[in-house]
Amino acid sequence: MTKEDIVVGAPAPDFALPDDTGKTVKLSDFRGKRVVLYFYPKDDTPGCTAQACGFRDAYPDIEERNAVVIGISPDAEGSHQEFRTKYDLPFILLVDADHQVAEAYGVWEEQSVFGKKFMGNTRSHFLIDEDGKLADLQFTISPQDSVAKALAALGASA
Repeated sequence: MTKEDIVVGAPAPDFALPDDTGKTVKLSDFRGKRVVLYFYPKDDTPGCTAQACGFRDAYPDIEERNAVVIGISPDAEGSHQEFRTKYDLPFILLVDADHQVAEAYGVWEEQSVFGKKFMGNTRSHFLIDEDGKLADLQFTISPQDSVAKALAALGASA
């Protein structure tokens, strides 16, 4: 699947990844609920922390709309555990160590920070409906806009 295949109405690429405790989580486990699936570069960095804390603060509104949040980065289980604990994050963080899921969603791309180029997750999020279809796509989005646009797509106020 390529980024061009990631369109509203298409089936969301399914996956099975470990969470911060090593438990395998599948996207298909959430059929019947809406899923805000967000990809972020790295635990405990300023932008990623702002995005995660924004989703944390909005989580009651998200849950009221029959939805859950799942964050994905290539960081390891221990890093995710520390990040969740430090910021009291109520949602799932998944380990995509080989970036296969990020590639399936078209968000594993070349990044550049202070002139240094490397491959990594482009901050993006996807709203997946109760039937496992893509309902909203947000590629290359700021941490603040990610939370606000996810809430808008869910029909919540930001």
